[in-house]
Amino acid sequence: QVQLLESGPGLVKPSQTLSLTCTVTGGSINSYASSWIRQSPGKGLEWIGVITWDGNTYLNASLKSRASISRDTSKNQFSLRLDSVTPEDTAVYYCTRERAPGLYWGQGTQVTVSS
Repeated sequence: QVQLLESGPGLVKPSQTLSLTCTVTGGSINSYASSWIRQSPGKGLEWIGVITWDGNTYLNASLKSRASISRDTSKNQFSLRLDSVTPEDTAVYYCTRERAPGLYWGQGTQVTVSS
């Protein structure tokens, strides 16, 4: 069974960089699209971006200047980097991997941006 687990710091200071990693077990990331999604308090889900099966990345236009997604296929992991964070980046961050149909989801990790 495919499982995803997000890891990274739970607290980040404003203006710093947020880095999260998603470790996938039970299935490869090589042939599937992998994404990051977040949910801020009181708001709906926000798609951050995707890294496709062949390594191309596509990012939400509103975050494109600050976000990047990468992967390490040897470790079956993919990562999110978000620069210059503000309190508005406080959210539960989820990683997902494509399945047919639908997505596999991680449990989510809370990230708080605060000094």
